[in-house]
Amino acid sequence: MSRSPLQHYWPKKLFDREGPHLVVAGQTLMDIAGQCGPTPLYVYSKQAIHDRIAALQAVLPARVRLHYAVKANPMQEVIDCVAEQVHGLDVSSGNELKAALQSGIRAENISFAGPGKSLQELKAAIAAGITLNVESEVEFTRILSLCEETGQVARVALRINPDFELRASGIKTSGGPQPFGVDAEAAPELLEKISASAVEFTGFHIFSGSQVLQAQTLMEAHEKTFALARQLADHTPVPVKSLNIGGGFGIPYFPGDAPLEVVPVMENLRGLLTEYRETFAETQIILELGRYLVGEAGLYLARITDRKVSRGITYLVTDGGLHHHLAASGNFGQALRRNYPITIGNKLGEHTETVTVVGPLCTPLDVLAKDMDLPKAEIGDLLVVFQSGAYGYSASPLEFLSHPRPRELLV
Repeated sequence: MSRSPLQHYWPKKLFDREGPHLVVAGQTLMDIAGQCGPTPLYVYSKQAIHDRIAALQAVLPARVRLHYAVKANPMQEVIDCVAEQVHGLDVSSGNELKAALQSGIRAENISFAGPGKSLQELKAAIAAGITLNVESEVEFTRILSLCEETGQVARVALRINPDFELRASGIKTSGGPQPFGVDAEAAPELLEKISASAVEFTGFHIFSGSQVLQAQTLMEAHEKTFALARQLADHTPVPVKSLNIGGGFGIPYFPGDAPLEVVPVMENLRGLLTEYRETFAETQIILELGRYLVGEAGLYLARITDRKVSRGITYLVTDGGLHHHLAASGNFGQALRRNYPITIGNKLGEHTETVTVVGPLCTPLDVLAKDMDLPKAEIGDLLVVFQSGAYGYSASPLEFLSHPRPRELLV
C-alpha cells in the first residue's frame, strides 16, 4: 500500500492509496460504501484526527490547553474520539452540551458560548457546572435569576468583542458591532456587577474569527488579545483563571491555498506567555479549535448515477449534492463558487476528462464541481469530496427537497 500523493488534489497525504483506490483505515472506499449500504456517506478517519491533534500538541506551549469546538463536527463518535486527546470542549447549544458531557470530559473543562442562550440551556449549564461565556448584560441578569431560583452557583467567563478584527479571516466575529460578546469598552462596567454578585468568575473569552491561513494574522491577533486581556484584568474581582484566545486556524480548500504554518504561531504564543507571565502567572490559556482538528479528516462520498453530454458539456450526476454538503456547492449561490478538492475514489491516476458534477436536486445551484478535470468516471463510481470533516453534514440543509439524509461513519 503506497502513500504517494494523488494527481490533482491531495490533502497532505492523509489517506492511503491502493492502486486506483483511495483507502481509509485499511479499507478501500468502495468496500466501505459497499458494507455500509447506500450512499451518500460521510467518512471520518480516526487516524487522521489523532495525527493532527498529536502534531499540534507536540508544538503547543506547555501552559496552553487545547479545546475542541464541538460545532465543527458534533457527531458523538467524533466528539468522543477528539475528547481522548484534548483538555476540554466548547459548545454552542444545549444538545452540544449533552454530547460533550456524554464524552466523559470533566464539566469544569466544558464551556458554552453563543448569543441568545435559552433559559433551559442556561439552567442546564449551571446545573452541570460548566463555564458559561456571558454574551450580554441581559444574559448575565438571567444567570443571576436562575442562581437565586436554584440556589446554585454559576461559573462564568465574560466573552469580549474586542475593538480589533481578525484580518484575512473567512468569518469575522469581532471588531465593530457584533452580536457576540460584550464590547471591550463596556466590559469594565459589567465586571463591576460580576464582582458584586455571587457567581464564580473564571476569566475571558476573546475569539476574533475563523479560517485563517496566514500565520502573521494569527500572531497579531494573539498579541492584541493578550494586551486587551491585560487591561481588563485590572477590573476583575479575582485573578483571571482562564483566558480563551479562540482559534481561527484554517485549512486549505482551494487551489492556491497554502496550509497554515503553525510553528511560528506557537513560538509567538510562547513569547507572549513570557511577556505576560506576571499578569497571567496562574492563568490557564485555552486555544479553541474545531475545523483545524477535524476538517481534513473527513470525506464526503456520493455515487455517480448518470453521465450525460449537453451541448458539449459532460455532466456527472450523483446521489449527493448541496443538501448534504452546502459549502462545497457554494452556499446557495451566496458565495463565489470555487471547486473543493474532489476526485473519483476508485479511479485514481487514470485518464482525466473535464466535467461538471451535479447532484439530484431540481435546482441549477446543485453543483459540486464545475469544469473540473477528474479521472474518467462511469455510473457506479464514487465521487469523493475532501476537506469534509467540519461544517459538512451539520451545516447543510438536509431537508431541502426531502431527499434522504446521508449517513456518517467514523473509521
